[in-house]
Order: sequence, then C-alpha cells, then structure tokens
Amino acid sequence: MLTIDERIMNFAVRIYCLSKYLRRIHHEYSLADQVLRSGTSIGANYEEACGTITQADYIAKISISLKEARETRFWLKLFQKTELIDNKLFNSLYDDCNSIINILGKTIRTVQAKSDKLKHSRKQKS
Repeated sequence: MLTIDERIMNFAVRIYCLSKYLRRIHHEYSLADQVLRSGTSIGANYEEACGTITQADYIAKISISLKEARETRFWLKLFQKTELIDNKLFNSLYDDCNSIINILGKTIRTVQAKSDKLKHSRKQKS
C-alpha cells in the first residue's frame, strides 16, 4: 500500500502528463495550466505541512492541500464533461483524487480531535 506522500507524488506526475496531453492533443493551454497548478500544489503544500512547527500551521497547510485537491477534482469533472479526456482516464484520475481528498480530510479531523482533546485535558488540570 502506498503512503500518502507516494500517492500525492504519483498523482502530481499523472497531472503533469495530463497537462502535456491537453496541450499537445487538444491545444488547450489555459485549462492545462489550471489543472497543473492545482494538481501539483497538493503535494507542495503537503510537503510544507510536514515541515511546520505547530499543529495550527500543520492543519492550515493540509487544509490548503485539501482545497487544491478539491479544485483539481473540479477540473477533472470539467474535462470529462467536455470530452477532453475519456471516461477511463477520468475514472482513474478521479478515483486517485478522491482517495487523496479522503486521506487529507481524515488527517485534518484526526489532528483537530487530538488538539481538542489536549486542550480539554489542560483545562481540566487548571
């Protein structure tokens, strides 16, 4: 089973290839740039999150990764509906994107729950 780091990197590589495909085959430059930016930003923000010092910073960066993943999912749906990509490619990318969204969302909920539990235990000790 792949780690979240590996999933995000593999997805970024696939998005890069999709962007190249959209430019080369469909001469679709603007949308190719949009999906490239959002699809690779997921990983860049995740890496930044891994280097943060505080939980609040970590949650903020992971939340940006989640936002970018959701934006990427929008572009994938648009490409499928406008027939820029076929259903097989769409389903594969969409499933990967949803998997990343689910993992990032669960990560945020888990870290927030731990933070809330810690705050609650500190209040009880005071």
